Amino acid sequence: MRRFGPLLVVAILFILTGVGTTYYARLRQLAQNAPAKPQRLPPGTEGAAQDWMYTKTDNGKTIYTIKAKGFEQVEGKMRLKGVELHIFSKDGKKFDAVKSASAEFDEHGSELYSDGDVEIIMDVPADKPEDQPPSGRLMTIRTSGVHYDSKTSKANTDREANFVFDRGDGKCVGAEYDPNTRELHMKSAVELNWHGTDPNTKPMKIETGDLLYKEVDGKVFLTPWSKLTRDTMTMNAGPATVTLKKGLIQLVETTQAQGTDHQEKRNLDYAADELTLNFNDDNQVQKITGTKNARLVSTSDNGATTLTTDRIDMDFDTSTKESILKTAIATGHSVAQSKPVSKSGDTPAMRILKSDVIITKMRDGGRDIDNVETGGPGSLEFVPSQPGQPHRWMNGDHIWIAYGADNQIQTFRSVNVSTRTEKPKPANAKQPSAPALTWSKDMVAHFQPKSSQIDKLEQWNDFRYEEGDRKAKADRAVLDQPKNIIDLTGKARVWDATGSADAEHIVLDQKSGDFMAEGNVRSVRMPDQKPSDPKKPDANNKQSSGMLANDEPLHGMAKKMSSTDNNLKIRYDGNVVLWQGANRLTAEVVEIDRDNDVLHAHGNVVSQLMDKKDKDQGVKEPGSQGAKKAETAPVFSIVHAPELLYTDDDRIAYYKGGVVLDRGTTKVRSKELKAFLRNDNDSDSSSLDHAFADGAVQIFQAAPDRTRTGTSEHAEYYVDEDKVILEGGQPKFVDSKQGTTQGKQLIWYSKDDRLLVNGAVGQPAQSELRRKH
Repeated sequence: MRRFGPLLVVAILFILTGVGTTYYARLRQLAQNAPAKPQRLPPGTEGAAQDWMYTKTDNGKTIYTIKAKGFEQVEGKMRLKGVELHIFSKDGKKFDAVKSASAEFDEHGSELYSDGDVEIIMDVPADKPEDQPPSGRLMTIRTSGVHYDSKTSKANTDREANFVFDRGDGKCVGAEYDPNTRELHMKSAVELNWHGTDPNTKPMKIETGDLLYKEVDGKVFLTPWSKLTRDTMTMNAGPATVTLKKGLIQLVETTQAQGTDHQEKRNLDYAADELTLNFNDDNQVQKITGTKNARLVSTSDNGATTLTTDRIDMDFDTSTKESILKTAIATGHSVAQSKPVSKSGDTPAMRILKSDVIITKMRDGGRDIDNVETGGPGSLEFVPSQPGQPHRWMNGDHIWIAYGADNQIQTFRSVNVSTRTEKPKPANAKQPSAPALTWSKDMVAHFQPKSSQIDKLEQWNDFRYEEGDRKAKADRAVLDQPKNIIDLTGKARVWDATGSADAEHIVLDQKSGDFMAEGNVRSVRMPDQKPSDPKKPDANNKQSSGMLANDEPLHGMAKKMSSTDNNLKIRYDGNVVLWQGANRLTAEVVEIDRDNDVLHAHGNVVSQLMDKKDKDQGVKEPGSQGAKKAETAPVFSIVHAPELLYTDDDRIAYYKGGVVLDRGTTKVRSKELKAFLRNDNDSDSSSLDHAFADGAVQIFQAAPDRTRTGTSEHAEYYVDEDKVILEGGQPKFVDSKQGTTQGKQLIWYSKDDRLLVNGAVGQPAQSELRRKH
């Protein structure tokens, strides 16, 4: 057994050696396969990890999730690299993704802070994050220095931030976003560029000092100032509210706003205490409404039009890529003032249109006015811009103004209208002329091309005119402004203190007062009141009984009539009839010169002068005390002649061309006749005092039992004495009972039937014929 003892020890050692060799070999293998021993953490670092994720939930709902490619926890704070923060909506269907290269998360302070660049992507679908169709909302924010509060889910920064929408982009300095309320607050230097649905449309740029975007309400609030710019349009205002619809600007409401739209050949400026702009899906202005102290100024090469009102509504044509003004409606105390541009040294009058409602419609293109209309009563004033221009006012129940090329007024129309025209004071005049006033139910004014001056003014239906004591009326009136002439038709009438004229047609010169009337003319000329002549005291204040008597109106009828020189020269044409009391004159033409007291008539002239009644003629019975003579029929002196010339200074009526004087039973025929009219107001006899007849004179008297005829070359007839003197040629007197008497001069007294005869030279003779009793 002993000899096996050493062998057993060797065997055990061999086994142990094998086992040991195997163990250490296994141990070396295990050591080789064991993970590497982690490096020592830097001092203060409590932990580190890769692909780190942190999720916060509440009642089973995920509030937010933080993912990071690298994680370190240092002094209670987590430092993250390759960070992505998902902030979930309440229903968990969407989240806002916040991405940053690095961030620091304070779990105890519940704040995530990123000093570097940060990108925030809004409304990412939770089930398919890769699908993110346009939603009409804020989509991406890029900034830096972002603080995220995990308790409130609010993110904010004081640095510059850039925003991307599905309809635009923008930037600001300092911003805060609350995903719970979906509110974005841009704190300063805000600029937003909003695009429409068509990427080719022109964007709207919004600038403000402070912006609050409430996504849920679709509202953007701009304070304390705002500025909107789109292409040629710019608007500056105070606080403003922008209303969005599906991410598109729909409405902008501003205060203390001033806007401009400067285009080629036309500038549009507008302002109001409160201004509202409506937009379409392409960011085009569809309508602008201004209230409280609203103002619109349209300027072109031809002038400027300023519209002030309580409220203005401007509608724009958006059929093209531009917003073009189509209609402007002013409501409440509206005033439109148009100031044309001076051209060729001629400055047209400024126009001021006033009405409670003024409607302005533009031509295609929006550069020129097509027409203007008032919604009720209104007035149009033409304010002179240079000496010599009249000052005009027009008032009517409704006004329509049509414009031609280059914004030049073309026509003005109104109903129930009145006008007032004040003319410049004439040179050397002490007082200005009386204003010209008109009234009518209808009116239209036509203006001169390329000018704001009235060319023709038509008024009809009960037209009336007044200028001082000069007045007129007619069914229709047409004013030719360059000639300053009024054309009246239909029951036309003109009148003043000196008289009146009625006709179918009257043409009146406004400047001179001259007029021409035709068609059933009827006139009345009032007596002249001439000043006393100190050189002729006996003639002062006398009344006359001549053809141009100044104690009775002169009436007239004719086919035509004209009045010139302040109604001092009057002409009647065609079937003329003039009368003054019982005195009457008919002719083809009559011309009256009132200043020189001359009357000229020609063509079938017939004048009729009535003998004045004897003072002793009355109504008392014969034989009674104080009895007057019995009433007798009036006696007329009627003269027929081709021509008459009458002068009132010497009161002679000169007839020529073959004359017949008819005094009832006595007729005088001659080539010419001078009738001397009485100038004695106290006379009891005829207004015809005496008459001289020349050339083939024939006097004929008819009595029931006889006739008497006298002939000579010259005859004189004296009314009061009933005396006839025949001389010249071979005077002859034929009495059908007494025979024939001849002599150098025959004097016949018809009252007592006496005839005196003067013989030839050297053979004086006298005979007397007496009537048998």
